[in-house]
Amino acid sequence: MGPTSSVPFVEKVRPYPRKPEKITMALIEETTLISSPSSPQCKVQHEAPALAFSVGEYTQNFFHDFVDVLIPLFITVNSIFPDQDFILVIFKSRDWWITKYADLLKGFSRHPIRTFESDIDTHCFPSATVGLITHGVMTIDPKLIPNSKNFMHFHALLGNTYGKKQPSSSKPPKARPRLVFAGRSGGVGRVILNQAEVKLAAEEVGFEVIVFEPTSSTTLPESYALISSSHVMVGVHGAALTHFLFLRPGSVFVQIVPIGVENMAEVCFGKAAKELAVEYMEYKIGVEKSSLLEKYGKDDIVLKGPMALHKKARASGITDVSADKQSAKFDLVKFMEYMKIMDIYLKEQDIKLDLIKFKLYLERAYQKAKVLVDKEG
Repeated sequence: MGPTSSVPFVEKVRPYPRKPEKITMALIEETTLISSPSSPQCKVQHEAPALAFSVGEYTQNFFHDFVDVLIPLFITVNSIFPDQDFILVIFKSRDWWITKYADLLKGFSRHPIRTFESDIDTHCFPSATVGLITHGVMTIDPKLIPNSKNFMHFHALLGNTYGKKQPSSSKPPKARPRLVFAGRSGGVGRVILNQAEVKLAAEEVGFEVIVFEPTSSTTLPESYALISSSHVMVGVHGAALTHFLFLRPGSVFVQIVPIGVENMAEVCFGKAAKELAVEYMEYKIGVEKSSLLEKYGKDDIVLKGPMALHKKARASGITDVSADKQSAKFDLVKFMEYMKIMDIYLKEQDIKLDLIKFKLYLERAYQKAKVLVDKEG
């Protein structure tokens, strides 16, 4: 749009890539675009175009940092600005978020980053792209990108950004494959109740085992150094498994899948792991090993029909949506019902692993990891 009409043109948008998810988009604050002959005088004139987007509401979560921002940013840049001659303008960003991902963001553009809320001056650009392109959850479709970039190219970007900062001490011992166990503790849900025994079983198989529970103070170079130098990563479905993006091709990734998250496990991690040439394995929990059995009983729909319950949850939450204006009205009761159903599987459920069965997975992972060790010499 341009200032060619005497009548101001106003458009409200939510510059966030999860457009099909009505509940999520309703939580994103609107940005108002105005085209008018009378506009504020430019304080700063840029020669490069702007790419503006919102960091949104979910980016205190490592998974959503990548799925909602960083991967769509990679897709958008390679679709529209392959020469990297543009300026990042970020809405609703927090200082800590920009600091955390500063090194990676610098890899997208040759220009300094601009944050919308922290700058009171009027900046003018020759043009602007508002919002990011997404191909779906944890998805990069090379057929939809002019230069055919894929997940391996995104993986290379991560390596170029964080691999250079690896200390030499991060290299694993050659004799024993290293297994990184993405642990969960406290009242977060999906905790492995017999984690100590599982760790011992992995050591008995032959692994050097490191329990990895990243905190807010864990830097990305530290995480990259550990994960990329390991041979196997094991963990329960959750945001921390997003670190699988740091694994090398040929590494092994074992996702432990609790009751009720089977579809999410494949969509969020399984598909992309295969595209990164990682040996992917799923270990699905039986009903008898879920803490939900004691709470609900084996005949409850929570355990007998989790997919039907998920379908009911997805249908709840929004009563009126206007696609043109991207606005939404909540039915609060239905939205709370949706959240309650999701929390059953993601927050209320803890698990125990069948050590005999899971040890078979560990043995398979060990044999695959030994191949990688042998290649390392």
